[in-house]
Amino acid sequence: MITFDPGLIIWTTIIFTLLLIVLKKFAWKPILTAVDERNKSIEDALKSAEKAKEEMQALNADNERILAEARIERDVLLKQAREMKDKIVSEAKDQANTEADKILLSSKEQINNEKLKAITELKNQVADMSIDIAEKILRAELSDLNKQKELVTQVLKSNGLN
Repeated sequence: MITFDPGLIIWTTIIFTLLLIVLKKFAWKPILTAVDERNKSIEDALKSAEKAKEEMQALNADNERILAEARIERDVLLKQAREMKDKIVSEAKDQANTEADKILLSSKEQINNEKLKAITELKNQVADMSIDIAEKILRAELSDLNKQKELVTQVLKSNGLN
């Protein structure tokens, strides 16, 4: 089925050669230029992607550093807040104890004063009652003139005036 025809081979070779010349003159340069530009744009895109990746890694590292600093600062602030709370609570306890001691001392002084006042009143009442009793006894005993003279004589003897 296939036959060898030299004329056909020559014309096919000539047409193929002409096609290569025309393609080389008009198509190959633009096609190769387009391919080279495409390769260059792909390389640029890859370089940009790599640069963006490095920038993202740097940003992530910065973000981690900032988060770590924020955590440290938060811990410091919480520690300071706890210390301040403990200090305030301690001062409040000390002040409450001081006030309680003052109130206790004042109460003891009031109780002591009231006790002394009550004792003084009791002594006064006992003295008044003693005077009343002595007065009643003396009136009863000295109602008689002989008893009066006898009492005066006894007192003068006991004092050594006689």
